[in-house]
Amino acid sequence: MAIYLVRHGKDEDGYRGGWSMRGLVPEGIRQAERLGEYLFEHQDPYNIRRILTSDLTRASETAQIVGEKLGLSVVQSEKWRETNNGVLAGMANETANEKYPGLYFSSLRMDERYPGGESPIENFLRIKEAFEGLCRSQMEENDGGNVLVVTHGGVINIIYHIVKDLTWTNKNTFFPAANTSIHKIEATNGRWELTLENQTPHLQHA
Repeated sequence: MAIYLVRHGKDEDGYRGGWSMRGLVPEGIRQAERLGEYLFEHQDPYNIRRILTSDLTRASETAQIVGEKLGLSVVQSEKWRETNNGVLAGMANETANEKYPGLYFSSLRMDERYPGGESPIENFLRIKEAFEGLCRSQMEENDGGNVLVVTHGGVINIIYHIVKDLTWTNKNTFFPAANTSIHKIEATNGRWELTLENQTPHLQHA
């Protein structure tokens, strides 16, 4: 029984991410297509029965492309969104640096919210609740099928800290998560463990 996490394909450079609704660039679409083809060609070992995704455009576009390749429908949810950066979402970096100089996720106090957004601790607790809820549902269903969650680098980073039992803060170094990278969390003897980290076999010969 496993949960596969995938980071969305490449999106537009030069803009703040977070709750941005900007979509994939052509390279990101190709990455998602290659991921979908790879998972289709390796259906037996991956055994993906469900696809969940963040409803932010860059993630949902990635999930839809993969879902079409696998013949699976996609369930979107706000729960798997990147941190809510409020008014900065999708803002050009140049504009953000002018209007909000020095304001970055790592510059916030743990309890300090982005203007119009959430704080790092709120972000962490939202992802923790979503992940623990998914773990419970996978254990309860126990149908032998695996789930794929298409989400964001920050979300994957938080989940790494939870699974590895590490204290998370917004100033920690990020665990690597390349665009369309695959991360596997597997239930072994009642414990969830990372058994595949930041793998991109579908891009190796691109």
